[in-house]
Amino acid sequence: MHLKILITLALALMLSACAGLPKGNDPVQQFEVNRYLGTWYEIARLDHRFERGLSNVAAEYQLQDDGQIRVINRGFNEGAGEFSEAIGRAKFARDNDEGYLKVSFFGPFYGSYVVFELDEDYQHAYVAGNDRSYLWFLARSPSVSEEQLNDFITRASELGFQTNELIMVDQSQNL
Repeated sequence: MHLKILITLALALMLSACAGLPKGNDPVQQFEVNRYLGTWYEIARLDHRFERGLSNVAAEYQLQDDGQIRVINRGFNEGAGEFSEAIGRAKFARDNDEGYLKVSFFGPFYGSYVVFELDEDYQHAYVAGNDRSYLWFLARSPSVSEEQLNDFITRASELGFQTNELIMVDQSQNL
């Protein structure tokens, strides 16, 4: 019986760690989900196995009747020569006006989605996961200026992300 409780507690701690906040990486406040909805293009990212080999990556966010957000990630798989798609859901981790959400593509397992920078017009977003190994620069258009990209790299570097490992995402099929 005690072993069952310990295993349950350990599992709960592991799952909550995946939906945590990177230390010193505060989510934006006064976040307006309705302005965030729609399509975002991935400009840059740190590499992960679930996105490895993908170009022309975009995400679409749709508000559902239950208050959750439907997430549709789509990217071109270079190896397969075709687009692939993953559908998930997101919900606010704490307050509905804070850019801190939990996203799941695999049943009950959630990962952090922390919007830590967002321009006033909701055109550019800097997003992190639960630690410094997850980082994305998203934009409403498939390309950004060199100044906007440099601003992202500078800010992410200041926060301790390994910006020398960033992948600049090919968006040529979305231009």
